[in-house]
Amino acid sequence: MYSHFKLVFILGCLSLLSAGTASADQGVSVKITNDGTQDIIVTVYDDNAGPGIQLLTNEHINGFTSVPVSAVGDASGRAKLRWTATSTDGTSTKCGHATAVVGNDGTVSVHADSDCSV
Repeated sequence: MYSHFKLVFILGCLSLLSAGTASADQGVSVKITNDGTQDIIVTVYDDNAGPGIQLLTNEHINGFTSVPVSAVGDASGRAKLRWTATSTDGTSTKCGHATAVVGNDGTVSVHADSDCSV
């Protein structure tokens, strides 16, 4: 009988630990979405994890397609991401970049629709 109560207690504690929102020590699930028709090459950095930490490196993302990533959350459970993108069109290359702060299950739209700086 004692072992039954012990098991119920342990399972209850585990369910409490898994509930709630993402915090600084938990991953934040984010979808990186190409919001255009053209295929692009994307690199995504996790600025909460430290400088230069890449979640995606030169990832080919087709038009209107999403790629899931897991980032580090800050104290409020939000991820701070930075991204760069380049079009795959060899005749007229376009670029894009931005930063985004998103919560768990958020979406970051990426695109390459500006002139690339030299």
